[in-house]
Amino acid sequence: MRTVKDRIRHAISFEILGILLVIPLGAWLFDKPMHDIGVVAVVSATIATCWNYLYNLGFDHAMQRLRGDVRKTIPMRVFHALLFETGLLIVLLPFIAWYLGVSMIHAFQMDISFALFYVVYAFVFNWAYDVIFPVGAKPLPVDPETG
Repeated sequence: MRTVKDRIRHAISFEILGILLVIPLGAWLFDKPMHDIGVVAVVSATIATCWNYLYNLGFDHAMQRLRGDVRKTIPMRVFHALLFETGLLIVLLPFIAWYLGVSMIHAFQMDISFALFYVVYAFVFNWAYDVIFPVGAKPLPVDPETG
């Protein structure tokens, strides 16, 4: 099991690296200034973090009320993930369209592109993180005599 410190390092490094990657890629792909994509990336990451907390809290309460349990089956996990992404899309779409001055259709295409990027990025990042910081790895003991 990962420590709280490790989970914080994971979350912060995930967001920082993701933003550093998505800004130049988004600017290039959508032919928008890096500053504009940067604002969208930072605001989107902040909204996604808040949405994650609220969504999971609400989902767990609904499961507890409807099923009497919060444990998720595989189909429930798929439903949970799809509903999360749909809700995030609905929340982010108007902001992206407004801030970048694009149509809702263009904002939808951009949002889907960002979501697909983050699916691949999350897979690669988490795999690399687990290799670099394996679960259960302990620091080597320090020999008091040699330092």
